[in-house]
Amino acid sequence: MSSQVSSPEPTPGLEVEIHRIGPAEAATALDIVRAAFSDRPALDPPAAALSETVASLADRLHGDRGLMATLDGRPVGTLVLDPIGRTMYLRRFAVRPGLQGRGIAHAMIAAAVEDALARGDVEDLTVVAREELPRTVSFWEKQGFREVDRYSPNVELRRPLRTHVETAADAEEMRGLGRHLAGRLRAGDLLVLSGELGAGKTTFTQGLGEGLGVRGQVTSPTFVIARVHPSLTGGPELVHVDAYRLGSLEELDDLDLDTELDEAVTVVEWGEGLAEGLSESRLEVRILRALTTDELDGDLDPRRVEITPVGPRWHDLSADGWELP
Repeated sequence: MSSQVSSPEPTPGLEVEIHRIGPAEAATALDIVRAAFSDRPALDPPAAALSETVASLADRLHGDRGLMATLDGRPVGTLVLDPIGRTMYLRRFAVRPGLQGRGIAHAMIAAAVEDALARGDVEDLTVVAREELPRTVSFWEKQGFREVDRYSPNVELRRPLRTHVETAADAEEMRGLGRHLAGRLRAGDLLVLSGELGAGKTTFTQGLGEGLGVRGQVTSPTFVIARVHPSLTGGPELVHVDAYRLGSLEELDDLDLDTELDEAVTVVEWGEGLAEGLSESRLEVRILRALTTDELDGDLDPRRVEITPVGPRWHDLSADGWELP
């Protein structure tokens, strides 16, 4: 594998490239791992990565199960791919100190997704982080990983393989994501939105409405539970549902709507754990604050939008096939 990914904050003339590696590159990979893990706060017990040797890492890399990132030809990042069952563990994930913010970590994760998709028998990616390093845990959460287990001192986080992660800096960018996604939707599609109060679920739906070309202002349907917005362009209607006060799928199914759901695009806010039964295929859209309280800078409060396709409707859509702006 060799892929080239431009960094999000490009340095003139420098590009991140990802290459597959095997045992022959163990010494170079170990140098990166030791530099990265030694730069972190001391832990008790120490990070297992610090006990690696060239021989032990070469064994992990057997079968070319590693990836290495280079920046202008210089090795700057590495990881080990460790498939176990239906998940792909990312081990010894390391970027040389002082090189954060160059797109290196993002490029390695994207390459790991590509590798896992090519295998065809992997459903998600998993990482193990230390609970004493909340910033590290936060980094993985920003990449679409969610905590699935905690066995002190470790936190296990998992990301569905085809989850697409976007960042919206403000309300207009959130609407822009909705507008762009609308171009991929058709009658019968279901979107299940989750996120805390004020996360931007309705703002995202406003963008969907604009992209679909429907009539009426899209606002929170909290007091009416559901609104139907007819199309002005001959496309599908938009059914906008707020499931916050609904207690069961039956209540959701019994809504007296003026349209059949298979003739509309249906968006259900607060629908996680409730609306999935409406269709075997859906887009699960999770909206979270991208920064912690101590990371906020002035009025900036960006959102992270995680879009996970579920079911046969989206089977042919690859993880990098969204091409969102």
